[in-house]
Amino acid sequence: MAAAVRLLPAVTLALVSRFPAAGCARRDVLELGDADFDYLATEHETMLVTFYAPWCGHCKKLSPEFDKAARRLKGSVQLAKVDCTSHSQTCERFGVSGYPTLKIFRNGRDSAPYDGPRTAEGIYHYMKKQTGPDSVHLQTDEDLQTFITHYEASVVGVFPGAASRLSDFLKAAGLLREQFRFAHTTDLRLGAEYGVQSESVLLFRPPRLRNRFEDDVVVFSDHMTITSLRRFIRDNIYGLCPHMTLENRERLRGRDLLTAFYDLDYHHNTRGSNYWRNRVMKVASQYTGRGLTFSVANKKDFLSELEDDFGLGTSDGGELPFVTIRTKLGHKFTMREEFTRDGRSLQRFLDDYFAGRLKRYVKSEPAPERNAAAVKVVVAETFEDVVNDPEKDVLIQFYSPSCLHCKKLEPVYRELADRLYSDRNIVIARMNAVNNDVPLGYDVQGYPTIYFAPVGKKDEPIRYQGPRELKDFLNFLKQKAGRGAASSGSRDEL
Repeated sequence: MAAAVRLLPAVTLALVSRFPAAGCARRDVLELGDADFDYLATEHETMLVTFYAPWCGHCKKLSPEFDKAARRLKGSVQLAKVDCTSHSQTCERFGVSGYPTLKIFRNGRDSAPYDGPRTAEGIYHYMKKQTGPDSVHLQTDEDLQTFITHYEASVVGVFPGAASRLSDFLKAAGLLREQFRFAHTTDLRLGAEYGVQSESVLLFRPPRLRNRFEDDVVVFSDHMTITSLRRFIRDNIYGLCPHMTLENRERLRGRDLLTAFYDLDYHHNTRGSNYWRNRVMKVASQYTGRGLTFSVANKKDFLSELEDDFGLGTSDGGELPFVTIRTKLGHKFTMREEFTRDGRSLQRFLDDYFAGRLKRYVKSEPAPERNAAAVKVVVAETFEDVVNDPEKDVLIQFYSPSCLHCKKLEPVYRELADRLYSDRNIVIARMNAVNNDVPLGYDVQGYPTIYFAPVGKKDEPIRYQGPRELKDFLNFLKQKAGRGAASSGSRDEL
């Protein structure tokens, strides 16, 4: 008997080793691979998968947020991960070319790319909207009241009669469910309280954001198509002064946006949160139709942005809001005057903005005192003088000090600069894109990113996407430079 007891741990270990997926299945995040991906994925109606590499910095940053979201979503949406360095076959099959790549699977089939937020809270809310029907069917007034009493806005279609446009509404709900909440009813009586007498769409603002400056409900009764409904929601969903969060900020920033940042907390202090919002809205109502959108946000959610992007010392702010403007072109302005409760300081700031009297804020390192090396150092304040010099062709590398790929490129880039140093028509430069604002026209999403700014076309920079060896850079410059890569060294190298 004793011998049998001693064998139990070994037997248990053997069974776990033979069936690793069973052990993984008990975890909040499934670990899938080439051997078991198809088998396990089909067990879940909705699944979010991150395809990652262990060395990837962005993957490491996402991992704890992904784990937190998995715990909250347990029982409704399964989260899983695939290590692409160990299971390359699966990653290649789903077209994974960068890390992390997130995809939504339904019953084991690749359904859609995940393009939502990367925070635990954002992943949770985004994926919760992936469960259940695209639009909830409301049958009673109680159903309606329960649906619209929600933290977020609600879109409700009223479609009586067999010849209604309900099918178009449901198609739109399927396309937009990740962003908005949809419900519908075929009972006209549910819309009577809101003046609805025929098929219409009602947009209910969140109860926490109701105010005296705008209607709580907006009614759409024009001819409905998917396009017109989408436009109606886009134009009305946020109202006069929406609550900007980490999850919706990118949608709001498709326009010129003023934001008041303060200790906003709609979960625990709705009245206090609306105190400053009402003061912003009172002023905002005087500037409607002038192309500027207004919003409020929790200062704690955007601390690094306020400090890094706007140079604001948030530790000294107290209870008063910080006010910034970020235009859709990327121009940034800050209100330096203290926010007054009567709103007059905000009015003065807006009057100066619309009159063009405000100075833009630009994040920049100090300009180097000496810049005699072959690779020229560029900062935001010198970008115009160096890169946009009308007489020079400029190859500019945007880098991060912590980027390993950038460090690997350094000797090649330095050799390129040395080779072309005597050519006065070409400048080889680099800029720390972490500590300096990247100018408009340059899309820097990763490091290193390299652009060529040619003579006569400074507003049309060309992104370099070729190999990163010396001969490749020389060949590129020979083809693109206005006067050619004129040094004899470059021609010998080619």
